[in-house]
Amino acid sequence: MSNENPYCFGKLDIVFPMGEDGLRHSPESCFVCFYKTQCLKAAIKDTDGVKVEEERVDRAYSSGMMSFFERWSRKKDLHRKTMEQRKGGNADA
Repeated sequence: MSNENPYCFGKLDIVFPMGEDGLRHSPESCFVCFYKTQCLKAAIKDTDGVKVEEERVDRAYSSGMMSFFERWSRKKDLHRKTMEQRKGGNADA
């Protein structure tokens, strides 16, 4: 096996697209891929991963599992992480 990743490696909208139900699902073609775990981790760790976390926060708020202030706080933190990633800083700190 070569060290080169497939063309779709780490591309969130390809390896973890939004389904018709409003949730993200991996396509069946990804299940057999040797790189699936590393690929999904790379997709989530990228800037698009913040988008996935925002979706999760919005679902929790909509279902009543999170208060307005908790949602606001988490969204503010996610925005900060996005800005740090764009500047090339370490958002994991």
